[in-house]
Amino acid sequence: MEKIDPALVPMRKLYNGAEIPAVGLGTFGSDRFGHEEIANAVKEAIRSGYRHIDCAAVYMNEKYIGKAIAEVIEEGTVKREELWITGKVWNDRHDEVEEACRESLDDLRLDYLDLYLVHWPFPNYHAPGCDVDSRSPNAVPFKIENFMKTWRQMETLVEKGMVKNIGTSNMTQAKMELLLKDARIKPVVNEMELHPCFQQQELFDFMIENKIQPIGFCPIGSPTRPDRDKTENDAVDIEDPAVQKIAERLNIHPAVVCVKWAVQRGQIPIPFSVHKNEYMSNLEAAIKDPITEEEMEELKSAEQNSRLIKGQVFLWEGAKGWKDLWDLDGKIAR
Repeated sequence: MEKIDPALVPMRKLYNGAEIPAVGLGTFGSDRFGHEEIANAVKEAIRSGYRHIDCAAVYMNEKYIGKAIAEVIEEGTVKREELWITGKVWNDRHDEVEEACRESLDDLRLDYLDLYLVHWPFPNYHAPGCDVDSRSPNAVPFKIENFMKTWRQMETLVEKGMVKNIGTSNMTQAKMELLLKDARIKPVVNEMELHPCFQQQELFDFMIENKIQPIGFCPIGSPTRPDRDKTENDAVDIEDPAVQKIAERLNIHPAVVCVKWAVQRGQIPIPFSVHKNEYMSNLEAAIKDPITEEEMEELKSAEQNSRLIKGQVFLWEGAKGWKDLWDLDGKIAR
């Protein structure tokens, strides 16, 4: 499996008519992989058929990825317009979105981004690699007035042609409802944690009803996520009996089952790997040996409501705990 024809990979049509490949390559190395290693994976993945790369300024590897993208374009492997490149504005740049976007464009050596996201709905900064109990004294709860100032800047990026599409990440239904009331340009996607043991059905359905495409991070349960994000009660998706049963039938790794489930359910998974056999299996998952309807039904049993990326470092003084970030009762914590 040296190469997959990109034309075989399904596309998702966004509400504005834009089309995005149904599987992407994540680039968050979780502090475990070097920037060069990740950039090399991006280069080889594009050569092997990937057309959708999910980036973010906070991963601190965009300069390396930009060089990799430039190389594959220069060698004629791919044209710029055949790629879908996503970027994200980090929490400490909510007041200077255009400058942050220009920096990413420079680092990625691009004239425009296909998609630009507000990475988290909070302007709460934390030092890279900090401890999970770390708290910024300047952290504040979500305020729609502040978020709309950021969103207006996002809309300006589209108007200036710097980005083709804008979206959100880590948004809850309560927060999204407020944004949708006031947005001139609606988000085309919401990037959110989605895997068999954390299906977020209610939020998923809300996004689909509002024509917002879910992009799922941690699609296989992110086994290489930073240790600071791990707790002893976290579910392990690839050990779930329903996942393993399908893996056995298809003679594939359970991780590939998770990717298949994601594609067939309708979200866009963005699994990360620097290993060619893994990222090629993830792309191939979208084009062969589908899971049966009965198996899709069985996979509902994998749901354990096990959120892996809890976001504790974004908490503000007076917050009760990480659940305050996620509006679980439908109300925004103050």
